[in-house]
Amino acid sequence: METTNSYVLIHGKNISHSTLTGPAAGPHMSIDKLFPALLECFGIILCGYIAGRGDIITESQAKGLGNFVSKFALPALLFKNMVLLDFRNVIWAFLWSVLVAKVTVFVLVCVLTLMVASPDNRYSKAGLYAIFATQSNDFALGYPIVDALYRSTYPEYLQYIYLVAPVSLMLLNPIGFALCEVQRWRQASHPQHSSLGILGVVVLQVLKNPIVFMVIVGIISHFALGQQIPAVLSEFIDGLANSFGGAALFYLGLTMVGQLRKLTRDTGVALILLITAKLLIMPLVCKDMVDILDTGVNSTSANHTSLSNFAFLYGVFPTAPSVAIYAGHYNMELEVVTSGMVISTFLSAPIMYVSAWLLTIPLMDPTPLVTELENVSFNISIVSLIALVWTIAVMLLSRKFNKLPHLFALNLFLAQVMCVSMILWNFLVKQEDNLLGKILTFTLLYGSLYSTYIWTGNNNKIIQPFSTHRVPFLMVGGLLISGERSDTIDSAFFYGRAQVGTIPANLSSCLWWLFNKDPGRLYLELQFFCAVANYGQGFLSFGIFGLDRHLIILPFKKRLLSLWQGRDIDDLSPSGVPEEVRLTCTQFVRYHKDQCVQDIVHTRRYEYLFTCICVGDLVDWLVERGLSAGRAEAQLYGARLQRGGVLTGQHSFKDEPNFLYHFTQPRREEE
Repeated sequence: METTNSYVLIHGKNISHSTLTGPAAGPHMSIDKLFPALLECFGIILCGYIAGRGDIITESQAKGLGNFVSKFALPALLFKNMVLLDFRNVIWAFLWSVLVAKVTVFVLVCVLTLMVASPDNRYSKAGLYAIFATQSNDFALGYPIVDALYRSTYPEYLQYIYLVAPVSLMLLNPIGFALCEVQRWRQASHPQHSSLGILGVVVLQVLKNPIVFMVIVGIISHFALGQQIPAVLSEFIDGLANSFGGAALFYLGLTMVGQLRKLTRDTGVALILLITAKLLIMPLVCKDMVDILDTGVNSTSANHTSLSNFAFLYGVFPTAPSVAIYAGHYNMELEVVTSGMVISTFLSAPIMYVSAWLLTIPLMDPTPLVTELENVSFNISIVSLIALVWTIAVMLLSRKFNKLPHLFALNLFLAQVMCVSMILWNFLVKQEDNLLGKILTFTLLYGSLYSTYIWTGNNNKIIQPFSTHRVPFLMVGGLLISGERSDTIDSAFFYGRAQVGTIPANLSSCLWWLFNKDPGRLYLELQFFCAVANYGQGFLSFGIFGLDRHLIILPFKKRLLSLWQGRDIDDLSPSGVPEEVRLTCTQFVRYHKDQCVQDIVHTRRYEYLFTCICVGDLVDWLVERGLSAGRAEAQLYGARLQRGGVLTGQHSFKDEPNFLYHFTQPRREEE
């Protein structure tokens, strides 16, 4: 076998690039199949979210689907694969590596939480946060990704999913459950459990978990049945197992509905740290553990590299939805866990794609790699510019720009328009004789970029607006005077080491650039994410400010509903009421109105006593009483009451928390 070494020049550094010629030169993973797999998985998740958000599937129906997935389909899938598992092909060093990595992250999160959390809830936080950082969505999301990447190259990697998952369920989760039980015991006014009782509760919960139970049954059956499922059971188990994939992803989308509403400002810091531990620290520790422990005599260089890359990708798998179930069971840390589950799931998609792509760098031609790195900033800047133009237009049309803190936000948006300079840089850098244009574009680009850093933190009057714009350009001016230009086409290092000494949005990558002779693939991954973070700031601004509720969302919803119903939704004439509306109103007034008034109505004393009711309260009450199967059906029920004259209000009946209505049968206030 012949080995050829070549180098890719990026940021003035030589990135080693090895190509192998001969039989072993094949790729470690099928990267071309990853994007379709991600599209399939997240497309089904999105369908589930839409179905739940639109109440096409109600909460009770979603629970039924969840029970089917977790208590029938998944156990059948586990049983089938544990029986058919070939232990002879298992590289046990990999399992030990993942075990050590999970234990390391679990202990790190648990200890840090116990040290900094409030004594009132430190044990529940430590237990649930540690589970959050270590329990991955291995089956619903992880398996199809691994299948797409490795089925044609290393199909035996698929069986590791079934062997690694019980590590968390049988070893680490019980520790987290024990901490939650300790918290519950400390909060109880009359503790009912001793230490032995807590241990018994934890062991019972572990054994009741269908995944743990079926893994144990599957391993026993593996040896009892001789690694073969009886023909009489094969079709039945296959039918249940094959139903898991799509149903699990669809249910994952259903569980995400409404979870981000629980996120508060106080939980933001904890959420960021947890997602960092799950999506960044976990994959790095998994990869490092495989590099250290996989040193057996049968471990070839190609297999070792592939296993190391697989360990990194496994660590990027997002948190499993079952962690939210644990939080709900203990009624502890619901806001952080449920919101974190949603965010980590969607963040994992780009991280997995970019990571898998970069892990194939040693097998790629250097020219397309450099071209791709150059184009990332350009492409993201174009889309970000469109988002910023929309956001600034919304800010101006809503006339919020002359009020604080929207004035600061508008200045931030103007600074973020520096993505225009990155677009110009992409064209000017190819013109070798246009040095003045490069310097002017560089000045505008980095003056604006540094301004975004300062404006992000300028939420008060400590830093005056003029200084916020002036200081960054003074810094760039000093760099132009004292720095020495390089020949690189990368704007981030146009002035070499002097530029690194200013204020880097990517400090870690700059330090890596200064002290590491051969940065490697992880450095390149940092550069990709830095480009997205710097030049894609418009996405975040658009998401927060570009969809103004009163200017964009509510008119859009009103127009959409009017098109859906074929008429203006505000035109609800009481004349000519349909029969179903009349029956609904009669039934409500005769059997339910008095109880509704007693439960949720707020009285206000005027000349007449009007019974005022908040829409959200009425919708909740209709669902709780079983008059409606979900919020969408409850909204239709309320619309019928309004059309039949039982309710009146200034707006058509909508599930909006600030809308007030009152029953239309006033009574004289008693003297």
